[in-house]
Amino acid sequence: MTRVGVLGAGSWGTTLADLLARQGHDVTIWAHEAEVVHQINREHANNVFLPTCALAPALKASEDLLAVAGAAELILSAAPSHAVRSVLSRVGPAIRPGVVVVSATKGIETDTLKRMSEVTAELVPQARYVALSGPSFAIEVYQRQPTAVVAASAAPDAAAQAQQIFSCGHFRVYSHHDVLGVELAGAMKNVMAIAAGILEGLGLGHNPRAALITRGLAEMSRLGVGLGADLRTFAGLAGMGDLVLTATGQLSRNRALGVAIGQGERLSDYAVRHRTVAEGVNTTRAALRLAAGAGVEMPITAKVAEVLFEGKSPRQGVGELMERALKSEQWA
Repeated sequence: MTRVGVLGAGSWGTTLADLLARQGHDVTIWAHEAEVVHQINREHANNVFLPTCALAPALKASEDLLAVAGAAELILSAAPSHAVRSVLSRVGPAIRPGVVVVSATKGIETDTLKRMSEVTAELVPQARYVALSGPSFAIEVYQRQPTAVVAASAAPDAAAQAQQIFSCGHFRVYSHHDVLGVELAGAMKNVMAIAAGILEGLGLGHNPRAALITRGLAEMSRLGVGLGADLRTFAGLAGMGDLVLTATGQLSRNRALGVAIGQGERLSDYAVRHRTVAEGVNTTRAALRLAAGAGVEMPITAKVAEVLFEGKSPRQGVGELMERALKSEQWA
């Protein structure tokens, strides 16, 4: 049994906390919202972020962030990317040396362009870092549908520890070494999912979606290799696997945003109607800045940015992509 502290009680953090608690680990989840803490402890439910899902009776919740982090032998960081810095800056000194911090957050800081591993190294240098990523809708993991993900770390023993703790009969974890590639793939697939949703919102069919996914993967791979990642990572679970899921799955928040944009809704209006903004919105801005620094062309990401932030017509954006200068498929 491992004492696990989960930082963040959104749908994914709650699902993984429930998974670990049902495997016999001593799990306490921290939530920013008092109503969530009280409901988990009293009703074994989180109807704010994971409605209609009964949680493991052994799962505990707390509003005391420092206590949750300080007592943990393993920490699962599951806050949204824009909140990770705030959370870790508060708990950094309380985390014991050598503790494994598993990040389940897929995103890039907009201001600093740092990945979650870099934010963690800055604020919790005494920890051993693991990135947990792959094709995994929270509700399907909760429903115990077979799911496969990767645990990536520069420290093989940390990846192996996370692999052992999280794996069970319906949740298979592969170890991985390429933290950079896994994190970039997990963030960038959200941008491509917005693009795929835009195509659907425009009423387009299977041909354009297949082209988008394929060329989106090439774009993700170019950026990854340009920044030093292993090209092979993008053909795996964290790359192609997560891209296919997020770009086609009905449960994808990023795809749903794209559908709304393709149907004519503005990003500002969509944000008013939703409690959280899809991760791909911030990642779009960050990815273009990373690409500019690496000298990498990202035409799909650029068009998504123009549609989201500059008012470009989605149909015009698609037309401009199709009318680009003809190129070879390899790295073009």
